Amino acid sequence: MCPPALRQIAELDVRLDDGRTLHAYDTGLGRAAAAGEASASPVPVFWLHGSPNLGRPPEPLFAAAEANGLRWISYDRPGYGGSSPHDGRTVASAASHVAAIADALGIERFAVFGHSGGGPHALACAALLTERVIAAVSVSAPAPLTADGLDWFADWSPGLAAENRAATAGRASLQAHWANTAPEETSAFFTERDIAALGGDWSWLGDVTGQAIEQGDEGLVEDTLAAVQPWGFRPEDFGVPVLIMHGESDKMVPVAHGRWLAAHCPTATLRTISGAGHITVLDSAPDALMWIGTRSRDRL
Repeated sequence: MCPPALRQIAELDVRLDDGRTLHAYDTGLGRAAAAGEASASPVPVFWLHGSPNLGRPPEPLFAAAEANGLRWISYDRPGYGGSSPHDGRTVASAASHVAAIADALGIERFAVFGHSGGGPHALACAALLTERVIAAVSVSAPAPLTADGLDWFADWSPGLAAENRAATAGRASLQAHWANTAPEETSAFFTERDIAALGGDWSWLGDVTGQAIEQGDEGLVEDTLAAVQPWGFRPEDFGVPVLIMHGESDKMVPVAHGRWLAAHCPTATLRTISGAGHITVLDSAPDALMWIGTRSRDRL
């Protein structure tokens, strides 16, 4: 059997009705093509990537996905990689993007898994595609800026708090902030264990982040602006099983955000991971994939 990290990933471009393109990835098509097989049978799971990243599916989780009968599908969000920019997109836009890719692949039902800035986009699918989404996992995600009772800016690093405040005033304000502000040291928003993981088990994540940054800041601008605007749905609207995971030591997105999301989603289960930061929380992702696998068998 081919080692998980070496398996072929099929790539495709999906043309939207407005003429934009989404660049997508599919480990199921890649595996079927490599084996000369017909359509793959595992349950599809959309990976919703963080900010800034490219959308390639998470190689460190290939083996865990296969062990639970899951197939990774993903895409570059608009402005990243091979996907067209979409100025003014909202978090809710992810639902129509995921649906378009699923339609192009002939997939009716699927699960979603989002990390960091991708977490709210996974939740958008849970709220807006309830007839198609089997289960949703959101890891290390921020709550909406309108979160009632949450001091949204509390406990962020000073640099990230200032960046988000600038974003609330729009694109020009955000870009002016970046142009006139020195970047924070990574130790301001990553724990020592996070930094070690980025040089080890999760070096893949550093690779897709670096590739995204090399392409410019359009995707990150769109993501950052979307995060501080109305999402286009409410957590109370979720109609499918949702797992909220958050590291208790997360220095990038405070754990209070995960707790707020879980408290306001009637179908959510909350798992906070002791000692985990923004990256090392992903060491618990195989458990989340097992959770998806169990719910997928119950709901298909």
